[in-house]
Formats: sequence, structure tokens, C-alpha cells
Amino acid sequence: MKFSTKCVQAGYTPKNGEPRVVPIVQSTTFKYESSEQMGKLFDLEESGYFYTRLANPTCDAVAAKIAALEGGVGAMLTSSGQAASFYSVFNICSAGDHVVAASAIYGGTFNLFSVTMKKLGIDFTFVHPDADEETLNAAFKENTKAVFAETVSNPALIVLDIEKFAKVAHAHGVPLIVDNTFPTPVNLRPFEFGADIVVHSTTKYMDGHACALGGVVVDGGTFDWDAHAEKFPGLTTPDDSYHGLTYTKSFGKSAYITKCLVQLMRDLGSMQSPQNAFLLNLGLETLHLRVPRHCENATKVAQYLEANDKISWINYPSMPSSKYYDLAQKYMPNGTCGVICFGIKGGRAAATKFMDSLKLAAVVTHVADARTCVLHPASTTHRQLSDQQLVEAGVSPDLIRFSVGIEDADDIIADIEQALGNI
Repeated sequence: MKFSTKCVQAGYTPKNGEPRVVPIVQSTTFKYESSEQMGKLFDLEESGYFYTRLANPTCDAVAAKIAALEGGVGAMLTSSGQAASFYSVFNICSAGDHVVAASAIYGGTFNLFSVTMKKLGIDFTFVHPDADEETLNAAFKENTKAVFAETVSNPALIVLDIEKFAKVAHAHGVPLIVDNTFPTPVNLRPFEFGADIVVHSTTKYMDGHACALGGVVVDGGTFDWDAHAEKFPGLTTPDDSYHGLTYTKSFGKSAYITKCLVQLMRDLGSMQSPQNAFLLNLGLETLHLRVPRHCENATKVAQYLEANDKISWINYPSMPSSKYYDLAQKYMPNGTCGVICFGIKGGRAAATKFMDSLKLAAVVTHVADARTCVLHPASTTHRQLSDQQLVEAGVSPDLIRFSVGIEDADDIIADIEQALGNI
């Protein structure tokens, strides 16, 4: 199937007399005729449903659709994007391990890695995504187990050179994990450029309507865990909680995502609810229609801002003026995303006046929505970062994150124009 058809059809094929629309299976439990059959499900000897924390038909259908869109071998829905980022790393790391991560990432992810996961004994070294191979190589240690980065960083819009990061990660025998939330698989499919694991905050463009929190981990099935067995014993040695089952032997290319689901989700329980998965699927069905409109509108808004003398700077990777234009053209020739970042002459005071004067665009703690929204990251999503960490993340004190919606572009520009007129 073509990509747009997958958005509508993938993941669920009803049989004769079954619901045409993915049904909401709002049940925690599933009935069986015998305890023997139930036991086989618990031992992973048979596939099926017995408890929604591990698997649910609604969630499975939507996860399968996202896996198809990204070109992966399997996917697991989570209750939020933060949970997806956590699971993606924790699935192959434990106390005493180390991860190399890009410094320009979402503030919540930075805190998750540098504070919370550090308490679990997992150490992170943060490297700027623009770093050369020599600098990247220097960040690795003997106990490094993964590399994590965002394909287009939130909010600085730094475009990752995926092939460079994948090359370095693989040279050290570890997988590359990327957050592909902003481009979505409509504009970028990281597995095609060497990434091994992809995560999303499905709360953003995939849902698209600010209705349902969610996340997803997608396994590309590309990394050879057995070739580096000593680094990943959780995947390549017997799991005592499943009677000595070894994931790479039993599940092959799906070893990573299977372990993530049947071990981590079983124990930590951050499953996306069937209701949220249903809402997410509604968003996915129009993803291929909405994302091009976001990009089209964002380009028009960026062109207006670039020509306005009240704007001190602007970064939109799809614009030739962006330092990331060439990388954007390499990885995302059809568009990047609908998010723009820029600064206003007059600094933070002018930025505050501008945002408070907007009428169509709303000041909200959200991004990548059908509705245009705006935020000042330094005082909100990234306020826990130090001044030096803000610099490393590419978040200047005057940075405004403007998420262009799918309204009429002329109305969005008119709203910006009247707000700038109040400065």
C-alpha cells in the first residue's frame, strides 16, 4: 500500500460481519475456557489477549498501523511520549550503563535523562547534534548502550544528521534511538537512514487535535543484538521471569519490542488506554492530509516573519536561510514540520507582549496541533534547565516556539501582524 493508504487502512482488517471502524475494546480482561490455555499465554507460548496492561486489540491495531507507517517490525503504545522515551532506553539499559544523547532535546526528556534516570544509575553524556564524528566518538564509554537524539529538535528545530549519528553508534556496537515526533513518518522515516528505534509523542501531530496523551516505541528490527550479545544480556540471555526464554532466539528481529512489551510494560504499566488509542487512530487517518498543510502554512508564516523588521532572527529548516536547510533537504525534501522558532527585537519583554496580544493563536503548553499555538520555552517547558544547558539545547532566552496550525494562512499571518503592532 502507498503511504496515504496505510494511514487509513493499515493495522486493522475487519472480517465478515465485524466492525468497519477499529472498535474500542474497553475491557481490562479477556475470558478463556481453560486455565491451561491461559497459562500458555502467560508463558508466551501462544499469542492472545488476557490483560490490557500487556495487550489490547484496539491498542494493537493502532500500534501496527504506526509500525507500518514507519517501516518497523513492531510497535508498542505508551501512555505518553515521556513514557515512550523512558521505555526505549530502559529496555536495553540498567544501573551502571551509559547513554550518549543529543543536548538539543525536549526539556522534559532532558530532565528524564539527567535527573530521574540518573537516580536509577544510568548515566548520560550530552553532545550537541552538530558535533563532528570525532567529538561524538569521544563521548562513548565502555558501558555505553545507546545513542538518543531528536530528528528535528524541540524547540530549537536543529535537524539531526541521522546517517552520521547512526554510523558512529553502530561503530561502537550500539543502536541509534530517535524521536521523530516533529517530522512524523509523513516527512521522514528514520529507519531508511540507519536509525534502529523510533519514538513519538503521539500527543502531537499523530493525534493532531490535542485530545489524547500518548506515545509509541517502534522497533526497526535492524539492529543485530546477538552480534553484541555481551552488551545486551537482557535480550540475549535467558529471562528468568519467562522460564528462561531468550528474546533474540524466540522472537528474532522483533526481540527488542517484544521484551519492551512483555517485560517492561508488564512490570511498569504505562499502557495507552483503548479510548486514547481509538482517538489516536482517528488522527492517523488524516495525518497524510494535515502534515502537508501544516508545512505549507508554516512556510508562508516563516516568509512573512523573515521580511518583518520587528523580528530579530528566525529558524525554519525548510527555508533556505536556515543553517539546517541542506540537511532538511537531504532527509525531508517534502517538508519538515509546522513549527517555527524566532526572536523579537526587544527581548523577553517584547516576546511576552507579542504572545499576550495574539487572538487566534493560543498560549498553551502544547505543540503540533491543528490549532495554531505559541509558547516561550525558556520560561515554561525548559525552565528547569540552567543557562548553560539552555545554550546547549539551542534555546535562547528570546526564543518563541510558534506551532502553525491548519487554519487559513492569511488569518494566522493577520493575527501575528496585529500582535506585532502592539510592540
